[in-house]
Parts: sequence; structure tokens; C-alpha cells
Amino acid sequence: MIKTFDEILEMVKNYPTKKIAVAVAQDEPVLEAVYEAKKMGIADAILVGDKEKILECEKILNIPEDTFEIIDEKDNAKASLKAVELVSTKQAHMVMKGLVDTATFLRAVLDKEKGLRTGKVLSHVAVFEVPALNRMLLLTDAAMNIAPDLMTKKQIIENAVVVAKAIGMEMPKVAVVAAVEVVNPDMQPTIDAAVLSKMNDRGQIKGCIVDGPLAIDNALSEEAAKHKGIKSPVAGHADIILVPNIETGNAMYKTLTYTSNAKNGGIILGAAAPVILTSRADSNESKLYSIALASLVAELTK
Repeated sequence: MIKTFDEILEMVKNYPTKKIAVAVAQDEPVLEAVYEAKKMGIADAILVGDKEKILECEKILNIPEDTFEIIDEKDNAKASLKAVELVSTKQAHMVMKGLVDTATFLRAVLDKEKGLRTGKVLSHVAVFEVPALNRMLLLTDAAMNIAPDLMTKKQIIENAVVVAKAIGMEMPKVAVVAAVEVVNPDMQPTIDAAVLSKMNDRGQIKGCIVDGPLAIDNALSEEAAKHKGIKSPVAGHADIILVPNIETGNAMYKTLTYTSNAKNGGIILGAAAPVILTSRADSNESKLYSIALASLVAELTK
């Protein structure tokens, strides 16, 4: 089983180089990550945006002018739509957000004519390399779905399983977390967790093992699970953490990032191709890892 991002980077190098369409590419941190991916043989890119500003960024970063194909489009909405169209017409394998607001970018992704709609729920899957754990940890959904209902959570799990399998988890263990590990009729997340577990038992959610409700301590710590008498193949061994809402996911994402020295990358699943939507606060390293994850998913789901 893959345990580090270094292993993921090496794994990606075994597959054909993928192509990224970068929307509004005049963004230094994004260009730096894309350039590093190209040098490593992970991915090439088509840059869509204000050509003059892109060339300025490349000059600052010492990227040779002829490194990437550039499509000049100064309007952010049109540039986003063009980048998405490159993917929908198979000229690129994935799309990446550059210097454009998320709403404009996602409108292009979901455009009815040129977009990447599939009818599925879009959800963000973050992958963490946590020093305290001897495995990669997936967290979903910390960025897209605010308060998902039961069937949305089902699709969020299915999206996360795609990423888990891409990084070598044959039968990922999914912990549906809540504040407590027992069903409480007054706490909807515990009811959803129990139903999702039973749906998994009945084959309605495939390719993984789902259990819940589990509190985060007994999802991650075998000792905590034993202390509370929880007997479950998931408790203490979770590969995927499904959070009940975006607030929980966002807090956990940032806590792991800023207090545990955890490396991370993340992508959006549910579209017709991987979508790389990183924050300006994400490190260049994190952006590179996100590109690597998207490249793996693009290869293994083609």
C-alpha cells in the first residue's frame, strides 16, 4: 500500500504523461507547480489566459517561453470555459483553476454545452500523508458540499473510493463520522451513518467497507476503539473519513495541514474528468501533489 506522496509521484511516472488545461493561468504558484510537474514527467499543460501576464509570470519564475502552449484569452469566464472545453474535447485530460474565483471556474466546469457535467455529485477529496499514521488518509468533503443529505453522502463516498483505488487501496475502509459513535435520533449525522453502513452491507455502496457512526478518535485510533468496546473492521483503521458537513471537513483539513505537518493534495471528482481546484493558501508542494492525484485518476479511470 502506498504510504507517502513520494511513492505517488513515482507511481505516476510509470504512466503516459497527462495534459492539464489551466484556466486563467497567470498565477505564479500554479505555474510553478505545473512547471515542476512537467520537469518530473508527470504532466504537460496548455495555459489559457492573458498571454502577456502569463509570459510575465514565466519570466519571474525562469520558465522558458516555449515550455507550454498558451491560448490568449483575457476574459476570465471565457478563459475558464475554453480550458474546460479543451478537456471535454479530449485535448487535455484534466482542468486546473488558476487566478480566477471558484464560482466562475465551476460555472465553466458545469456549462451545459462545453462543460464536464455527468449528473453526478461533485465532491472534493483530500489525500493526507500524516506522520502519525502509517497510511494515507482521505478526507471528504471539505470544500464543495455544505450540508449533504443521505444520497449525496453516498455519492461522496463513491467519489472518494475512486481516488482511494487509484492510490492502491483495494478495499478502502470508510468511517462515517459524527460527534458520537451511537445512533441518536436527535443527531441526523448518526442516522445517516447507520443507513450508509447498511447500504454498504446490502451492496448499494460497492468497492469499500463502510461503518458508522464513528467519532473521529475511534475512527483513527485502534486503542480508542478498543477502549469504547467498538468492534468494527473500520474503527481504528479508517482510510476515508466522511465528514457530516463542510464546517467539520474544513476544520479537520486545516488542523491536519497546520498542526500535524501533514502533506496533502486534493481534487474534485464527479465530473467527466478530474478537476484541480486548489486554494491560494495551498503550498506549491500541495498543488504538485494535486496534479499527481489527478493524473493517476485520469489514467486509471479512462
